[in-house]
Amino acid sequence: MPRGDKSKYTDKQERKADHIAEGYEKRGVSEKEAERRAWATVNKDDAGGKKPGGSGRGKHTGNPAAHKGGEMGGKASASRSAAARSASARKAAATRKRSAEHRAHS
Repeated sequence: MPRGDKSKYTDKQERKADHIAEGYEKRGVSEKEAERRAWATVNKDDAGGKKPGGSGRGKHTGNPAAHKGGEMGGKASASRSAAARSASARKAAATRKRSAEHRAHS
């Protein structure tokens, strides 16, 4: 089987790769690079391509890549000063209060 042959992947794995690639393309990654990253993610999650076996009860993968996002966030917030975060929180609270009053009068 030549490198890059996708015949051993299940339909579900192909759908997963398409969905991941779409997400990368929306963020400005080139189509070719998005495709490469998507298949790398599928391989990481599912340990490569495989044919479905038996009655459709495969081994659950846990989808580790899908749970990575939350760990990566927070850098922007952490780099802001406490005063800036506090001011932002006060502004948000005031907006929520205004919105609630607006809804109450409608």
